[in-house]
Amino acid sequence: MSETSAWVIFIAAIFTNNILLTNFLGMCSFIACSGQIKTSLGLGTAVIFVMIMTTMINYVVYHFVLVPLSLIHLQFIVFIAVIAAFVQLVEMFVERFSPKLYFALGIFLPLITVNCAILGASLFMIIRNYSFIQSVGFGLGAGIGWAVAIVLLAGLRQKMTYSHVPKPFQGVAIAMIVTGVLAMAFMGFAGMVAIQ
Repeated sequence: MSETSAWVIFIAAIFTNNILLTNFLGMCSFIACSGQIKTSLGLGTAVIFVMIMTTMINYVVYHFVLVPLSLIHLQFIVFIAVIAAFVQLVEMFVERFSPKLYFALGIFLPLITVNCAILGASLFMIIRNYSFIQSVGFGLGAGIGWAVAIVLLAGLRQKMTYSHVPKPFQGVAIAMIVTGVLAMAFMGFAGMVAIQ
């Protein structure tokens, strides 16, 4: 078991080991929903909730069901089922209490189910052999890190509407370039702390 404190893992998951900007997991919804700050904030909040809850539940299911019953080979199916259940709850909640956000997110809200960042967080906690508290810190930090990245990109994309972007770079191309620059900016935090 890793001896790194949950607080260090939490901070590292936001800055130095940002799941999106370091591992490039969850890029499809990141690029597609980063046009408006409000939309990206809503999706980021949903991802934080789903990531923290599924990381906790997947930890318990893995260590107290799959390992004792020697069913580790089913971890992908079980993790995705847990993620799908929580995404369904989030989707019903958003549709009920914020129909405007629900329609703004469109197909990308139910697609959180297959957001590889969320599945990646559950797999990283197993690969890195985190304790329950470390897994909670990692899940929360990874979710916040993903949300910070999408809100930053949304803010930059909104500012770029007032700039003259050459025609070949408009749209997804400039979003990918800005994402690369964001990833390099987050590399500046690399000297702080790293997790493995």
